Amino acid sequence: MSKILIVEDEDKLRRVLKLYLENEGYIVDEARDGEEALNVFSSLIHSLIILDVMLPKYDGWSVLRNIRKKSDVPVIMLTARGEEEDKIFGFELGVDDYVVKPASPREIVARTRAILKRVKKSNEEDGFFIDKAAREIKINGKAIDLTLKEYDLLLYLYEHKNAAISREQILDAVWGYEYFGDLRTVDTHIKNIREKLGVYRDYIQTVRGFGYKFEVKK
Repeated sequence: MSKILIVEDEDKLRRVLKLYLENEGYIVDEARDGEEALNVFSSLIHSLIILDVMLPKYDGWSVLRNIRKKSDVPVIMLTARGEEEDKIFGFELGVDDYVVKPASPREIVARTRAILKRVKKSNEEDGFFIDKAAREIKINGKAIDLTLKEYDLLLYLYEHKNAAISREQILDAVWGYEYFGDLRTVDTHIKNIREKLGVYRDYIQTVRGFGYKFEVKK
């Protein structure tokens, strides 16, 4: 089941969008300003982000720049402006889709569904697929046997693919801030995951002296 983050300071629009998305079966998190959005993004894993441009504290462009430093999670930008230059600017920053307000919730849901379907198809064609609803990692259609923590760790790296993630960040995100275990716990789990990934083991790259990153090898 996909989890969506809505970042919108207009309460009515945010509530309506959440209702429509939940009716489609999605899990929905909310943020009312740019600062809250970055906090939620850093602590939870999402399949797609719906991000307003005009936000308190940090605007949508600033939030997007920070997200793109760590993740290529799909982003739909919401804006009241429809000028061509704004759209080009958004796409250059890594926007996946661009919706000019006022837009119907049904349109936004349809665009969300289309993007997630495209991402899923791309993953399946690659042979490596994460089935979030079943909490399974599938290789060439067959689920591999992962422990709960192995799954959470691999999903976390995948959702932040191409970004170098420190061992400390991994411990905080996967085991929790109150966990005081050895950093080697991460290394041990990575070793086990790589063995289970087989031909896809090189998707998890070691960043020497720092941590790891998920990088798709074509």
